[in-house]
Amino acid sequence: MLSEITIENVAVIEKASVAFGPGFTVLTGETGAGKSIMIDSINAILGGRTSKDLVRSGAQKACLWARFSSLSAPLRESLCRLGYETEEELLLYREISSDGKGQCRVNGSPATASILKEIGAALIQVHGQHDNHSLTNPAKHLPLLDLYAGHGPLLQEYYSMYNNLVLLQKEKDDLSLNEAEKARKIDLLQYEVDEIQNAQLSAGEEEELLERRNVARNQKALLEALFAARQALAGTEDLEGAVALLGQASQQVDAAADIAAGTLAPLADTLRDTLYNAREWEGEIGQSIEEYSQEADSLDEIEARLDILYRLKQKYGSTLEEVLSYGQRAEEELQRIETSQERVEQLSAEIETQHKAVQALADKLTKEREKAFEQFFKEIRDSLAALNMPGARMELRRKTVPLGPTGQDEIEFLFSANPGETPKPMAKIASGGELARVMLAFKNTLARRDEMPTVIYDEIDTGISGQAAGKIGRMLKDTAGDRQVICVTHTAQIAAFADEHLYIEKMVEKGRTFTKIHRLDEKGRVGELARIVSGDKVTSAALANAQEMLSLARQPGQNS
Repeated sequence: MLSEITIENVAVIEKASVAFGPGFTVLTGETGAGKSIMIDSINAILGGRTSKDLVRSGAQKACLWARFSSLSAPLRESLCRLGYETEEELLLYREISSDGKGQCRVNGSPATASILKEIGAALIQVHGQHDNHSLTNPAKHLPLLDLYAGHGPLLQEYYSMYNNLVLLQKEKDDLSLNEAEKARKIDLLQYEVDEIQNAQLSAGEEEELLERRNVARNQKALLEALFAARQALAGTEDLEGAVALLGQASQQVDAAADIAAGTLAPLADTLRDTLYNAREWEGEIGQSIEEYSQEADSLDEIEARLDILYRLKQKYGSTLEEVLSYGQRAEEELQRIETSQERVEQLSAEIETQHKAVQALADKLTKEREKAFEQFFKEIRDSLAALNMPGARMELRRKTVPLGPTGQDEIEFLFSANPGETPKPMAKIASGGELARVMLAFKNTLARRDEMPTVIYDEIDTGISGQAAGKIGRMLKDTAGDRQVICVTHTAQIAAFADEHLYIEKMVEKGRTFTKIHRLDEKGRVGELARIVSGDKVTSAALANAQEMLSLARQPGQNS
């Protein structure tokens, strides 16, 4: 349940904090006072798309906080899955900067707009004033019926089997080449496999060849450096080398250590080890000279081999490992095509079996949908009767179509508002008020099937007045018996049924526009209802009428 929302620097709202309680809450106010901004703010905190234009003129950023209480078990599980600690309350935060950037937080921890959207989907359902027209789109009707019927698990099972059927059919189609195409592809794959296999590639070969080429190109300079190093260690006829000098130094320190063993013995050991190492170095350098003095690899042979590797990489991958991997895949595909007829026959049998299973589930979905529609319409008819449309009728137009992701059904709801009229497509409902009531009946019916804790209606009373508005108010009041309902309205008959009434007021101070939100007491509610009914000039008769509306709304089963 939404318990509080705080808005800072959003459009005309400099700062406002509103606490919401359970039951039915209405928001009223003059046109342009900021009611739509409240809805936009709630949509933003739920992860909806935002714009830097939402930031109040002159401010660096807009900030939104929403606090929720009485969290459901599924929501807690979802929060844990997303990596957020579950507490008694949930705090969502969203910041929109004037440069278009922003940030989101969940209980103080960083989040993204998509995470807010996922969490928000389990917290609030917002029904905008333009949603009514979604009913005129037949493509929306099947999801609505499935939602009412609770077909989620059955649809998931069906889709899994249908998707498997699609994959099997795709594999068969890929294998079912004509003979000329198959021969062409076999020739190409065989050529690629042979070219890679004949090259007898090995991992790390290219690096080894590059080193050998470098040696072949620089053999003289390499041997000169090694000869000089060995000479420095071994010495010449005229000059003693490092090994001889280290030997002399070691003998002298050993002699000194015999006199002062306590302090010089470690030095003598270190010097002796260095002498041994120098002798080993001299031998290793000599061995390297012997190896590199032999005839170097033919530079032409090395270059030719590197050229082969280069051409293979140009065709099959950027590294030898990728070339080898390509060759393995080509070999597997070649084998698959060569044995494709056998696999096609096997796939045909699997497809036939899978198609029967998918068709059986599609038939089951069809029957379940037809059965669910009868109950669906019965509940909607009851809701419409309560909304002053007692003669409304609805029929289901169903057409069998090829199997698809949602089954074999293409459906459309046909509707008639008045007795004696033939039901027609929803798009042909002439009255906006009738369409609004039909949508509310749908929402009210579906609300009994979900566990959404908060439902927000934004100006659902467009085109509705009088007795019908009073009946909508009663329905919203009844719906709020087991969930929180928040409604933005311009209709006094609806507002009279609210448990809490918030008034949004716009004012100008020092050349700037501000919006204030007031929680109305009994006297304030009477005055606001009178203003909605009579406009700027509130008369005593309007006040009396408003008081009567409130009194009637509080009587069980009465409409304003």
